[in-house]
Amino acid sequence: MAAQGNVADTIKQLNAARNLALADPALYPQVVPGLLRIVGAEAILELRRWGADFFAETFASPVLAQEHKQNLGLQVLDTLKAFLERPNEDTAVIKSVVQTAASIYPFIFRHIVANPQDASPWQKMAAIKSSILRRMANAPPGIHICSVKFIQRVVQVQTPGLIADPRRPEQNEISLALVPRDHPIVSPSTLEAEALGLLDRLLGVLQDNSTDALLVTATLNSLGSLVKNRPSVANKIISTVLNYNPFKLATTTPVSPTHKVMIRSMTRTTTTFLINIIKKNPNHPLAGRIQQCIERLRHTLVDVFDESSRKRAAPSEPTDGLSEAKRQRLNAQMPQAPAQTPQIPPLPQGPVSLAQLFTLTQDQGLRNFDVNVIPSNVVLSIVAPLLKSIDKAKMDAAINAVQARYLSLAARPATAATAARVATGTGPAPADEDEDYEPGVESTDQITNNLDQAPPDADRAPVSLGPFNLPPPPPLTTDQVAEYSKGTVNRVFSTLTTLEQSAPSKSQRAGFNRLAATNHDRDAWITLVTRLATRAPAGLDEGKLKSEGSSLSRGGLLNDAVRDSLYLYIIEDFRKRIDVGISWLAEEWYNDRIQKQQNKEAEYIQEHYEKWMLKILDGIVPFLDAKDKLLIRFLSEIPSINQDVLKRVVRLAKDPERVQLAVQALHYLILLRPPAREMALDALEELYKNYDESRPLVTKIMPKFRPEALERLQGAVTT
Repeated sequence: MAAQGNVADTIKQLNAARNLALADPALYPQVVPGLLRIVGAEAILELRRWGADFFAETFASPVLAQEHKQNLGLQVLDTLKAFLERPNEDTAVIKSVVQTAASIYPFIFRHIVANPQDASPWQKMAAIKSSILRRMANAPPGIHICSVKFIQRVVQVQTPGLIADPRRPEQNEISLALVPRDHPIVSPSTLEAEALGLLDRLLGVLQDNSTDALLVTATLNSLGSLVKNRPSVANKIISTVLNYNPFKLATTTPVSPTHKVMIRSMTRTTTTFLINIIKKNPNHPLAGRIQQCIERLRHTLVDVFDESSRKRAAPSEPTDGLSEAKRQRLNAQMPQAPAQTPQIPPLPQGPVSLAQLFTLTQDQGLRNFDVNVIPSNVVLSIVAPLLKSIDKAKMDAAINAVQARYLSLAARPATAATAARVATGTGPAPADEDEDYEPGVESTDQITNNLDQAPPDADRAPVSLGPFNLPPPPPLTTDQVAEYSKGTVNRVFSTLTTLEQSAPSKSQRAGFNRLAATNHDRDAWITLVTRLATRAPAGLDEGKLKSEGSSLSRGGLLNDAVRDSLYLYIIEDFRKRIDVGISWLAEEWYNDRIQKQQNKEAEYIQEHYEKWMLKILDGIVPFLDAKDKLLIRFLSEIPSINQDVLKRVVRLAKDPERVQLAVQALHYLILLRPPAREMALDALEELYKNYDESRPLVTKIMPKFRPEALERLQGAVTT
C-alpha cells in the first residue's frame, strides 16, 4: 500500500511538471532531462507508461520548436532503445515508443547529416528502427498501426525532396536531398534503396487485398503524405491504390454485419484518398483512371449492399400437413396462402388532378410530401436501385390500377371531363352547369360537315415552299472565345496524356515540311500542338506584319494559350518530355525565321523562340543534379544559343555540387557546336574568375583553345 501511495504521489508530481511544460513550451528542455531518470526502463510499469506517453506527446507537439525537438531527441534515444530491448514490455509502452520514434526520426537524420563525426545517435536510431520493423508483423493492432506511420516517416525522409533554398539547408524539408554524396556515415543510394523496400512493404497491404480494415485505413492515410510530398513515388502509390479491391470480404456468403462495416470503411477511405488527389491536382496524368476508379467503387458498393440485402437464408422445413423429419425436404409442397391484393383508394367525385390520378397510397404524410425539395442528382441515385428492388407483381398491379382509373375518368359524363380539364389547367372553367352550349365553338359534327362541303384539293392553288435558311448564330464575345479556346486546348492535352503509355514512333521524320498528323500517335499530336502554337495564327500568308499594338496581336489568344499549356505539360515531367520541348522550340525558331524573311519591311516582328527557350531552361535547371546529362542534351539539340543561355549555365556554379555540370555543358558546346564556341569560352573565363571550385576543371580545357587567356587569368588571380 505504501508503494502504491508513493507511485500515486510520483505520478501526481509528474503531471504537475507536464502541465508546466504545456503552459510554457520553453520549459520542455528543462523538464524532459529531469524526467528521464524517473521514467526510464528500470522504473515500474505505471511510470514507464506515463513516460512513454509523455515522450510521444512532447515530440508530436506543434508548439515545440524544431531545434528543441532535435536536441531532446538525442537525449531520449537511450531510453527508447532500452524500452524496446526490455523483454515482454507492455503493449502500451511499445506503442508510445514507436510514435516517439516516428516523430524524432527526421531530426536525428538531420543531425547526422550536419554532424558526420557524431555517429553514435545514428547507430542508436538504426537499432530502434530494426527493432520496430522486426516486431511489426506479429505485433498487436495498435503497435502495427503505429509502425505503419513510422515506415511512412522513414520513406519520406530517405527519399529525395525539393530544395527550396540551397543556401538555407536548415529551413528546407528534411529529405535525402540534404545528404552529400561523399557523406562518411550514410550512403544516399543505400538509404534510398531501403526506403523503396519499405514502401513496397507498405504497399503490400494493398497489393494483397488485405481485409483488415484498420490496417488498410492506416496505410491509406499514411500514403497521402507521400503522394503530396514525394512526386518520385507518387505514381507508384496511386497505381497500387487503383488496383486495390476492398470488396474481397463480399465474396463470403452471407455477408455479416461486421463485414459490411469493414467493406464500407475500406471503400470510403479509398475513395476519399483518390478524391483528394483529384482536388489537389485536377490535371494529374492519371486523373482519368482515378475518376473511373471512384465511380467503379461507388457503384460496386451499392451493388454489393443491394445484393447482400436481398439474400435470404434457406427456407425452413414446412410442417403443416407434412412429415416432421429433421432434414429438409426440397420437394415438399407448401400450402399457398392467398395473395394479398393492395387496397387502391377510389378517386374522389368531381375534378381529378394528375397527382390524384397517380396517387395509390392512403398515407396522408406521403400525399402531402413535395418531391421538388429533393435535388435531381439525389433522385437519380435513388431511382435506379429502387426500381431494381420493386416486386414485378406489385408494379403490374399499380400500373393496372392507374389504367383502370384513367378509363373510369374517360367514361364519366362530359361535364365531369370538363371539370377535370379545369382542375389540371388544360381548359376554361364553365360559368354555369346549364350553359354547356357556346356559340363561338364548333362541335365535331360541324367541323366534319364543313370539310365534306369544301372544294376538292385539285381546285386549290398549289402552295410553293421557298428555301428555308437558319438565322446566323450570334457573334461570340471575347470571353466566350477565350473559354472555348481553353476547353479545346485542355481536350488536346488530355489526348496527349492518354497516349503517354504507348510506344514512341521509330519512323524517320521528314523535317519541318512533314505532314502534321499521319497516324493517331503521340508524335502526330505533338507535331499538331506545336504547329497550333507557332504556325496557325502566325500570319505567314500576309504581306506585312503590323506594329505590336495593332489588331494583329488579337490572333495570339489561341496560340498563347497553347504555348502556356505546352510549357506546363513539359515542365510537369521534363525528363520524359524534353523531346517535346526541343521539337516545340525548333518550330518556334523556324517560325521566327520565316516571319523575318517574308516581312523584311515590318516595323515590329514579335519573336517567341528566345522567350520560351529561356523559360523552359529556367524551369528545369533548379531540378538538375551533378550527374544529370539532360542539360547537355537540351543545349545540343535546341536550334540556337545566345549569351542569356550561357549566363544561366554559369550560374549553376553557385551550387558547389553542380560546378562540374556547368563545366561539362560548356566543354560540350566548345567541342561540338562551333558557332557557340567563342561564347562558351568566354563563359569558361567567367567561371574561372568568379568560382574557385571550377578552376581545376577549367585549367584542363582552356590550354587547348585559349592558352594566353588562361595565363592572363592565372596571373590576375595570383596578384
